[in-house]
Amino acid sequence: MTLWRRTRLLSLVLLAAISVSCFAQISTPTITKIDPPNWWPSLPDPMLLVYGTGLDHAHFSVNGAGIRLLRSKASENGHYAFLWLATQKASAQTLRIEATNSSGAAQREFTLKERKPAAGRYQGFSSKDVMYLIMTDRFADGDAGNNQPGYDRSKVRGWHGGDFQGIEQHLDYLKSLGVTTLWTTPVSSNGTMPDSYHGYAAVDLYSVDSHFGTMSSYQELADALHARGMKLVLDVVPNHIGVEHSWVHDSPTPDWFHGTLEHHIPAHYNFEALIDPHAAPSSYVNITNGWFTDAMPDMNQENPLVSQYLIQNAVWWIESAGLDGLRIDTFPYVGRAFWQDFHRTIHSVYPGLTTVGEVFNADPTITSFFAGGVAQRGIDTGLDTPFDFPMYFAIRDVLAHDKPMSELSGVLRQDHLYPHPERLVDFIGNHDTKRFLSEANASPARLKLAFGLLATLRGMPTIYSGDEIAMLGGEDPDNRRDFPGGFPGQSHDAFNASGRTEQEQAMFSWTSQLFQIRAAHPEIQSGEQQDVFADDTAFAFVRGAKLSVGCTAGGTAKEVLVILNKADQARDLRIPAKDTALASCSKFTPLIAGDTEKIQQGNGDLTITMPATGFAIFEVQ
Repeated sequence: MTLWRRTRLLSLVLLAAISVSCFAQISTPTITKIDPPNWWPSLPDPMLLVYGTGLDHAHFSVNGAGIRLLRSKASENGHYAFLWLATQKASAQTLRIEATNSSGAAQREFTLKERKPAAGRYQGFSSKDVMYLIMTDRFADGDAGNNQPGYDRSKVRGWHGGDFQGIEQHLDYLKSLGVTTLWTTPVSSNGTMPDSYHGYAAVDLYSVDSHFGTMSSYQELADALHARGMKLVLDVVPNHIGVEHSWVHDSPTPDWFHGTLEHHIPAHYNFEALIDPHAAPSSYVNITNGWFTDAMPDMNQENPLVSQYLIQNAVWWIESAGLDGLRIDTFPYVGRAFWQDFHRTIHSVYPGLTTVGEVFNADPTITSFFAGGVAQRGIDTGLDTPFDFPMYFAIRDVLAHDKPMSELSGVLRQDHLYPHPERLVDFIGNHDTKRFLSEANASPARLKLAFGLLATLRGMPTIYSGDEIAMLGGEDPDNRRDFPGGFPGQSHDAFNASGRTEQEQAMFSWTSQLFQIRAAHPEIQSGEQQDVFADDTAFAFVRGAKLSVGCTAGGTAKEVLVILNKADQARDLRIPAKDTALASCSKFTPLIAGDTEKIQQGNGDLTITMPATGFAIFEVQ
């Protein structure tokens, strides 16, 4: 045999061996999971993330009436595939998704559901509402069957057993307080992570955490709220997931995260560089690309696949439960371009739904930078409103750290930075802060003043569960104590007046009275605000429609005057009325039950004797 023939024969043998080897490596495809688990025909066309094996050499098909598979893309290791479907012209039905290769085929059903009527859903929230924050695990245990291995109420960072059913059982309590809108911390599955009772370390973004209940019980909670004329806001976390998510060790794309478990940068928490037009990217890359903690991997929203996945996930939750709003966690840690795309989709599908973003900072120039309605750095985030952290810090400073009351007007003066200051969401504490009463110089009397401000300032008030009964609690996790009466074995039941301590009942009565006054006065809910007095220990402002100078001729329109005195002694307060909304007003009717303060008029001024640590509201005409 010639050398040429031997060489050719050897080449053919090698090619055959390679072909056999390649063929042998092609495994039969499997499909173990699909995100999202279902969709709705009239919503934007979905991108499916298919989980399985052997998907890299598979051909995909989708069997269903009026459905088209636009394109597909598989991961290199064959564990994932992205499928883009055209579904908007289809009807509700069950599809069959099939992956086929030379070794076999795999099928899985996928449902297109009929949408529920929009009436009473996707309503949005506004300054007319009162929102109540519940950390689900710490509110009430309504179903002991959810208490899984590891449940231990003695562990301050462990699972305590609160669930959706426990919340639903106490909706009438919330309504009696004056609450119209419920915000719960995240409900997505955090798996077996022993200290993720808070919900911010998801291991499956399309699954309800079984500690809290099921999707059915979450939908029942939403329906129960809507039946009472109340609203539901879900906490969503597009910034990060939990370290036990399967993606961490096997991600759908190499750049699914910013960094890897072994090599990533920590997040920086100073947002100043983000708003600085002269800052180099090196000064803020750690904010948007850093991991919030080592146990919370940072998602890469610059990857279009990640971006679409996360936006679609929010749509799925809104549609599944008929949500009325979203509270968005760690808002500044995600790039502005993503938020623009996020809100463009959310607001196009649900025009009435509203969003509020967490921007944990005391500087209005920073918090306002993230508000939607105006382009910053050429991009409008679309966010309906940020939380008013600057006002939170100011209230704490003036009432618990003895700074002058004029600091309140100093924050309010910067409302011009926001496109919609009337939308700001006010609060005096939340699940990430020390309880007000655990501050060094706080007292129940000062807490009453804080609630007075919360109920009457411009914007929407938010109550952190337990503050209305004067709960104590230091830094995290002490600020997340179980609500008394929600769990077996507790000393008393604060959900009922007969079970509250004297201090709990006094604070609940005060708070509910304030929110009843708010509900009865549109001037407080959505009127303008005019600050008329501020010094070291006192603050006064007017709420009303189209405030300018003086009461409306004829006395038909109403205004509301709010006055606070934080001094430990009574003081005669003189408020100049000339050239304010109070000029020419002659009738001052106290709105708080039992109030005996009277206003005297003379020389263009109003004089009122305010009691020590006193709060007063007057209807003005």
